[in-house]
Amino acid sequence: MAYRNVMITTPCRISCQREQLVIQGETNVSFPLEDLLSLLIESRQCTVTTAALSALAKNGTTVFLCDEKHIPCSITLPLAQHSRQLEVTRVQFAWTQSERNRWWQQLVKAKIQNQAECLALCGICDVAAVLHSQAVAVSRGDKENREATAAALYFPSLFGKGFTRNEDMDGRNAALNYGYAILRGCMARCLAVYGFIPWLGLHHSSTLNAWNLADDMMEPYRPVVDLFVASQIREEAALDTKLKSCLFNLLNIDILSGKQRYSVAYAMERQVQSLRSGSKELRLPCLVPLQQHRYE
Repeated sequence: MAYRNVMITTPCRISCQREQLVIQGETNVSFPLEDLLSLLIESRQCTVTTAALSALAKNGTTVFLCDEKHIPCSITLPLAQHSRQLEVTRVQFAWTQSERNRWWQQLVKAKIQNQAECLALCGICDVAAVLHSQAVAVSRGDKENREATAAALYFPSLFGKGFTRNEDMDGRNAALNYGYAILRGCMARCLAVYGFIPWLGLHHSSTLNAWNLADDMMEPYRPVVDLFVASQIREEAALDTKLKSCLFNLLNIDILSGKQRYSVAYAMERQVQSLRSGSKELRLPCLVPLQQHRYE
């Protein structure tokens, strides 16, 4: 099982030799391709061979590319990795509105429950209780938009009354956006590996969004990033390389899925597997205190 997330911050040459990803720079290192879950290339002075890109795609490894501000702006995904992609595509197009509404209800409920748990872990238990009651009341398709109602209460409670998600100068917002981008890319990778079309969503349906389904499916994982930022980051914090590395590493943090602890990345895969099987109940995550996952 792929588990390793590699971040490259200095100029280097990336190639592939004998089923190993070879990184030649200030120091030369190599990793077995089969171990690589994702590769984040932050440096703008890296050279990647087409053979390496091809090998990473065949392995199902997500490759993040960054812009001039060192923020992920693109991801590469495997093409037609699933042996029955046509079958999966037909099933996806055949989803009924009732099925979409049921799954979206589950996703929103899980998201709000995890937001409540995040608040509880931060000692904000009174508001956590309110959010738990909001989660229970989520209806099919979330027609009352309890997701937005919960968010309006959640963020000011977690980060302070003056906090808004629109404040670009707040270092916590920069960290949240970076962490969410990593989650989105990892979920998009899982969906592609299992043959799903990422732009055909359950709830999100923007014609300008190529990742509607990824945005739907990642929602319950956002509180993982929120908990890290709330407990570790101050308003004036800079989004430096060390912080980015920590946010990238959240893919290896423990989370509950089916009463067992898995890494965030593998819990996402289990969730996509449940969607692929057509299960009425998705395998959804439950937030736990931040702890590095131990791979056996």
